[in-house]
Amino acid sequence: MAHIAIVGAGFSGAVLARQLGQAGHRIDVFDTRPHVAGNCHTARDPASGVMLHTYGPHIFHTSDERVWKYIRGFGEFVPFVNRVKAVSAGRVYSLPLNLLTINQFAGQTFSPAQAMAYFAQIGEPGEGEPANFEEQALRLMGRALYAAFFEGYTTKQWGMAPAALPASILKRLPVRFNYDDNYYASRHQGIPREGYTAVVERLLDLPNVAVHLGARFDRAQAGGYDHVFCSGPIDAWFGCDEGRLGYRTLDFVREDHAGDHQGNAVINYCDTTVPWTRISEHKHFAPWEQHADTVVFKEYSRLCEAGDTPYYPIRLVAEKALLAHYVGRARREPHVTFVGRLGTYRYIDMHVTIAEALDVADRYEACRRSGEAMPSFVVDPLG
Repeated sequence: MAHIAIVGAGFSGAVLARQLGQAGHRIDVFDTRPHVAGNCHTARDPASGVMLHTYGPHIFHTSDERVWKYIRGFGEFVPFVNRVKAVSAGRVYSLPLNLLTINQFAGQTFSPAQAMAYFAQIGEPGEGEPANFEEQALRLMGRALYAAFFEGYTTKQWGMAPAALPASILKRLPVRFNYDDNYYASRHQGIPREGYTAVVERLLDLPNVAVHLGARFDRAQAGGYDHVFCSGPIDAWFGCDEGRLGYRTLDFVREDHAGDHQGNAVINYCDTTVPWTRISEHKHFAPWEQHADTVVFKEYSRLCEAGDTPYYPIRLVAEKALLAHYVGRARREPHVTFVGRLGTYRYIDMHVTIAEALDVADRYEACRRSGEAMPSFVVDPLG
């Protein structure tokens, strides 16, 4: 059996550790943070008793039956529907854009067919595929809805004009011509009753899996292992010697209040006159609990610098060119596979992270049986 190092104790690393540990391999997991679960880390607030999502809200959602069955083996997931609200020009609306939002904004009582006809009327014409986020939005919903809900929020979130962003970002956000205000369309949605950290701790709970927290894994250590799975930043693996890949990071400003502060888990603030992007009230992520006091966090987005927590890969032309250099070097690294959001420089949800980690573990075992070399990437980071 192999001696394997796994860099990162988030979902990618924890699932790999579980699968390969169960296969009999000896596993060392390294994480620079003092806790497991990565950006999904949750912790009970000692003052209010509220379960806090330390690095911002995480709602588990998936339509992948394999992933849903797998993750529930490590903790109870209580059904939770994320119903986001948005404040624009002093009024509160429902997100994602749905029939209620459209009728509120237009001062109408459109039926679904009438709302579709309204969108066809207000959408701005264009030739060919939309070149950027703004073009995509204007064609879909016209200037007024775009300005109210997307222009300011997107500018704050990404630190640049929406015309500089790819159209694909907006394509991920739904517009519904009914009154469904569920933010996600996934078949299964929930939050672990005991928090995400408890789930990850159970994933890592095997006698042949050793977890090293507050420990940095250096590339020079790779030679001491039969294989390394790196879920840390791909550029950091090479010491960022060709430059740092661009990310957006988040700053969280905490406020403590009595009772119920905003009446909802998440409220977006769409106007550029408001410096934060959204406010999350964490006790609403666990409505099965009761707390007299409450904790809210205002989120501020900015460019990620050295030492910051990376959240959203920017992936514009310059970043993709730099990524290609690092990917080329990574493909020449012996016995190292890059996985997860940071290892592949892609924004992926928790359920995709888990599915890919399961696939990577299966691929490693298949390669061992066949004698083939384990590839540096199971998913193409340049795709």
